[in-house]
Amino acid sequence: MRTRPATMAMKVPEITLVFWIAKLCTTGFGESFSDYVFFNDYIGQHAAMLMGLVLLLVCLAVQMSITKYIPWVYWLAVTAVSIFGTMSADFLNKDLGMPLYASTLMLVAVQIGVFAAWYATQRTLDVHSIDNRLRELFYWLTVLCTFALGTAAGDFAAVTLGLGTLASSFVFFGIILIPAVGYRWFRLNEVLAFWFAYTITRPLGASVADWLSVPAPYGDGLQLGTGPISLVLGILLAGVITVIASRHRRSDPPKAAPPNSVEGVQGTFRN
Repeated sequence: MRTRPATMAMKVPEITLVFWIAKLCTTGFGESFSDYVFFNDYIGQHAAMLMGLVLLLVCLAVQMSITKYIPWVYWLAVTAVSIFGTMSADFLNKDLGMPLYASTLMLVAVQIGVFAAWYATQRTLDVHSIDNRLRELFYWLTVLCTFALGTAAGDFAAVTLGLGTLASSFVFFGIILIPAVGYRWFRLNEVLAFWFAYTITRPLGASVADWLSVPAPYGDGLQLGTGPISLVLGILLAGVITVIASRHRRSDPPKAAPPNSVEGVQGTFRN
């Protein structure tokens, strides 16, 4: 008789305020660091893409190999996705010459296709149901799609629509309030609200990062440089992940000692 395989322990974090702060930090850092590497003449765009892909594969391999949620592993994987997702969208536009509206529409279609395949095979898109390998694969593919789509959408708003990075930041901030308000007061489905907000955090964070960092003649903001802003946002991201990891350690109950271990025997006598 074939037994049903055991489900995995949850490997994604709880959706709290600090989760959204960390997500925005990964989007901002991923945008600025990707721009710093991808448009660096000493590295080259193809070499940058290859390095980003290797980083992504290594981080996802580690994430997929562990059996529980480990904050540093998870958030490093999200950061790697952010970097490579940004490069992928820029590659479509800069190297392949695809107009921003076309790449945005194409990535919307890809993300809808991933959602459709995920739901057709698993009958759920809930991140709290990531308890088997296929769902985990769909989850990370969706995350990658959201980052690439968000980058294209942010550039489309700032460049093609002519809004600029600062105005785009305010537009996406207003858009991200829609799922928050809808979920809080109008009973919007929580899964839809989550993925809506998750997708919009990307162009929001990317627009803010571009406003801070992109130098002249391409930037329209403070033009502080992608390198310095990457460093600042990287330190901020590391600090947020440290806080998350510390809170996770305090909330994670210690494992019970085996009965035949020294701790277990001592505990038996104390009881």
